[in-house]
Amino acid sequence: MFRRIESLARQTGAGRIALEFEGQSVQAFEGQMLATALLESGVTVFRQTPVSGAARGPLCLMGVCFECLVEIDGRPNQQACMVVVREGMQVRRQAGARA
Repeated sequence: MFRRIESLARQTGAGRIALEFEGQSVQAFEGQMLATALLESGVTVFRQTPVSGAARGPLCLMGVCFECLVEIDGRPNQQACMVVVREGMQVRRQAGARA
């Protein structure tokens, strides 16, 4: 299970924001990376592979593996581990290869 260490969250003084993942509201902290916000919310499947349709989720969390690709505000192939959350962003799972 992936969860935030609350004492560290309080130390930073970051405010809460809301975004949407697949139409569901997700709470995150300002300055947080999208991948960690989704993982904290219980989302483990970020995309499906183009060949087999297998479920994939974040692996490295540092922009190397490309397993965390999502669609953000209609733009596919965004690495969730490299994108800082912002209020109101619309995120969807990426299914297969980009169009």
